[in-house]
Amino acid sequence: MTAPPAAHAVGVHRTRVEWIDTDAAGIYHNSTVVRFVEAAEASLMAGLGLHDYFPAAPRVRYEVDFESPLLFGQDVRTVVELVRIGTSSMTFAFEVWGEEFRGRPRGRAAHGRYVTAHIGRDQAGGAVSVPWPEEWVAALTGPVRSCDAGPAYSLE
Repeated sequence: MTAPPAAHAVGVHRTRVEWIDTDAAGIYHNSTVVRFVEAAEASLMAGLGLHDYFPAAPRVRYEVDFESPLLFGQDVRTVVELVRIGTSSMTFAFEVWGEEFRGRPRGRAAHGRYVTAHIGRDQAGGAVSVPWPEEWVAALTGPVRSCDAGPAYSLE
């Protein structure tokens, strides 16, 4: 069973690069991208009412292309889009954008894709791949949805 995702099943997360997200030079750590992406994904799933998604959907593949640095204090917008839903896995694409900051124009900092798998438990309690619940597939492949975590804040 492979269902097409809703046209633009999208989650958005707006935030700011905090000092904890950076190295001593004030440039973001690459690992910060994962946190931003998961926050956008959480926005999507919460907006669809899929509150039990995260404990049952670990990442099984992740790839990122880093294009430009993000700096301490810079506003960031992360967009996650479901691009494929299969029987027991989903593929998402994402982009992380740094907003205009201290004379630097708005630009894409990173983009990539990742795959999640739906897991359940076998009789011995081990994790096994299982099909997505029908109600999740319906929510993810239904009418166009965009779930936005709200406006970014700035240092000004």
